[in-house]
Amino acid sequence: MDNFQHLIGQTQSTTLLKQIIIKNKIAPAYLFSGPTGVGRRLAARSFCKSIFSLSKVLQENQTTLEHRILNGNHPDLYWIEPTYQYKGKLFTIRQAQENGLKSNSSPQIRIDQIRNITNFLSRPPLESIRSVVIIESAEMMTEAASNGLLKTLEEAKLATIILIVSNQNLLLPTLVSRCQIIPFYNLSEKDLKQVLRKSDYENIINEEKIIKLSQGSPGKAIGYWNQLQLIPSEITDTLEKIPLSYLNSLELSKKITVELNNSTQIFLIDYMQHFYWVKFRNKNLLELLELSKSYLLRYLNSRLVWDSLLIKISNIL
Repeated sequence: MDNFQHLIGQTQSTTLLKQIIIKNKIAPAYLFSGPTGVGRRLAARSFCKSIFSLSKVLQENQTTLEHRILNGNHPDLYWIEPTYQYKGKLFTIRQAQENGLKSNSSPQIRIDQIRNITNFLSRPPLESIRSVVIIESAEMMTEAASNGLLKTLEEAKLATIILIVSNQNLLLPTLVSRCQIIPFYNLSEKDLKQVLRKSDYENIINEEKIIKLSQGSPGKAIGYWNQLQLIPSEITDTLEKIPLSYLNSLELSKKITVELNNSTQIFLIDYMQHFYWVKFRNKNLLELLELSKSYLLRYLNSRLVWDSLLIKISNIL
């Protein structure tokens, strides 16, 4: 069975991973590097499934194996995600969204999560030929976590550690040097639409703004579409009528910060960048939007960010 059949548009990475399995030359560490939303997580899951399928000790139904990996209940798999800290408890990004939790800090992979890898690897694999550790959004590791992982990589034996990153330059060079790099790229528009069809998001295919904005990332296209549904049309309609008066700019700023959470505000900046570039072709405007986006990513006072941004846009135009 081809465990990579659902990974569309990533021929190079798929070929590399298949050859590793065929030759059974599995390295201690891999770096799945590339843009978000293009299949890195799916590839890690598929590669993990392929490694577990090599075991002659326990041959199980592939659907059952897939289900166990998806649900994180395979004894030889440890999956780490960035977390928020809220009232003394840790929540993954998905858990925070499901519980409607809001945080003024960015999610992190913490030293305790990395230390748990050592405990996980202290016993031999129970069912597979190797234990597998997957670290999602590894660029979000704290400095202490990065240093801890470096020590863990040096000691790993019957284990494979997969780091999923959007930008390998955000990792310690010593970490990168210990990993085999599997590159991922943005998809062609044809492959992007094929993924959307298979993911039951065919309604997005004809949304030209979303397709262009996603830049070959199905994950971004789906995320942007979902974010767009959270933004009142009054906000997008008003932004498309820029420039605004000073008073209207402040009123719109208030509406944006009251009605939209931080992640939706960041998406709105991306939406504005695409729309304004098509309409005005003004590089100064794009730079201003990018600067404002960086402020929001750092969780600075969003009301001040939007006040300043909307007034400056009106002055530029």
